[in-house]
Amino acid sequence: MSITIYPAISVPEGDGIIVKRLMPVHGLHSYDPFVLLDHFDISGGGFPDHPHRGFEAITYLFDGGMNHTDNLGNKGIVHAGGAQRFTAGRGMVHSEFPDGSAHGIQLWINLPKRLKSIAPAYQQLQADMIPEVHHDGVTIRTIVGEDGAISLHTDAEYLDLQLRPESRFERKIAAGARGLVYVVDGSIEINGLTLESGQAACMDDIAITNIISANESRLMWCFGSPHNEPIHQHGPFVD
Repeated sequence: MSITIYPAISVPEGDGIIVKRLMPVHGLHSYDPFVLLDHFDISGGGFPDHPHRGFEAITYLFDGGMNHTDNLGNKGIVHAGGAQRFTAGRGMVHSEFPDGSAHGIQLWINLPKRLKSIAPAYQQLQADMIPEVHHDGVTIRTIVGEDGAISLHTDAEYLDLQLRPESRFERKIAAGARGLVYVVDGSIEINGLTLESGQAACMDDIAITNIISANESRLMWCFGSPHNEPIHQHGPFVD
């Protein structure tokens, strides 16, 4: 049973972009089944055509908008509160550019070895397609999970949590699942440990989480069943 706190680190990406990267960085290469988490807040620049294979990715927007184009013929824009999901599978090429500005999270979820060569696919969801509930000062938006907007090839739960000051969020974690809570804004206490904006608590073999917000806070909850397979990540490829 363990909880380890990691900071996101500023790194250059794309066409003149700086992102806050939780992983892969020195000290946290991956956290099976998750292989990348970038927190971006950009205007101008973007991510010109580049290839991917071997994983699934979700781009989730807090504010602004993001344009997507790929070699499958998909083209569209998602706005604040919406998401784009692509399954890279055996390979695809795409680009992403902010619609003026874009603030959000990109999360990569590894594919199991048996599915590395599946056909690539794309899904776009606007804000009203993502379920949202409110309870005792907590807003929960279910991006992936029970009744969630997006289905993955990995058993996972991916939530956007917004907590009012001194609100509490308690949740059981499925047996065998592991994952992380990343603080987008604000400050929280999770199972007795304090986290600030730009930090994540990575949790393994934890049965339940207790989160208390010190102030207005926003968190990304990312938990999934590990594939327990070697992860060979080479830039945009996860083999």
